[in-house]
Amino acid sequence: MAAFIKSIRELAKDNGDFRREVATGVHSQVVLMCLQRGEDIGDEVHDDTDQIFVVVKGEGEAVLDGAAQPLHKDALLLVPAGVRHNIRNTGDKRLRLVTIYSPPHHPPGTVRATREDALHAEQ
Repeated sequence: MAAFIKSIRELAKDNGDFRREVATGVHSQVVLMCLQRGEDIGDEVHDDTDQIFVVVKGEGEAVLDGAAQPLHKDALLLVPAGVRHNIRNTGDKRLRLVTIYSPPHHPPGTVRATREDALHAEQ
């Protein structure tokens, strides 16, 4: 893979999909997420994957091992492997996120327009 350089704000602003992979390297992966009002990613644990979230636009909350914490624009959250987590959109507008998985978690080219599409694909 060649180096990847793009505007994080433009990438997130232009993405309306629940999940969209934009770059995958040997050791990490960049995925865009867009959560509708009231939507969440779903409670999950990645046993062997660290996950970093960057809030580009909107408001929400991170639930880490059952404890909720607010997330605002420009927030950076590192979820170490093994931590149960969920991200919820608690604002009035879409919550736009960039997430980095290390190691990569989704196949390159993954696009899931809605949360339902993502849930169906993971079954």
